Amino acid sequence: MGLRVVGAGLGRTGTHSLKLALERLLGGRCYHMLETFEHPEHIAVWQRAVDGHTPNWADFLDEYTAAVDWPCAAFWADIAAASPDAVVLLSTRDADDWWKSAHNTIFDILRRGASDGGPVVAAQLRMVRDMLRNCFTPDWTDEAAAKAAYERHNARVRASVSSRQLVEWTPGSGWDSLCAALEIPAPDEPFPHVNTTEEFRAMAGLDTQ
Repeated sequence: MGLRVVGAGLGRTGTHSLKLALERLLGGRCYHMLETFEHPEHIAVWQRAVDGHTPNWADFLDEYTAAVDWPCAAFWADIAAASPDAVVLLSTRDADDWWKSAHNTIFDILRRGASDGGPVVAAQLRMVRDMLRNCFTPDWTDEAAAKAAYERHNARVRASVSSRQLVEWTPGSGWDSLCAALEIPAPDEPFPHVNTTEEFRAMAGLDTQ
């Protein structure tokens, strides 16, 4: 199948909404961290990638038309190189807003750990912690360090991708930039808006732990 969109935007930049939007536009599946829940065998592949042993990206993601969110965003450059005809989608938000969202969702789970869930959840949490340390910043729990790493990541994407290939998107900007880049008419329906901080915390039971 091959990717048509490679997401370079980090988690908590509207990536779950983008997953739903891209699946609507492209008629195929979009890889997102949620896929590791449905395919726990993928966790070992990502752990090896984090440890420096990357897969054949074209083969690994062959069933998908797009990829967004962590862990794909940690390897966006290599994935884009394996899909040279794909657009690179950089989803961003203000660094302060991003930190607040990440701190209260993903990072909160990682700090607390999992009291249950078994070896699969433990392996997933280990993979994500190692990904942040190795591919983002070792100081991901520190606000200033994490925001600086976030800004560096976005700057690196902008500096590395040609203007013809790069699509920038922010939560709330809707269909237009995506549809223009993909040369697809914009659907006559609202853009998806899911996985708010409140929804994430409720789903993960963070407010009851």
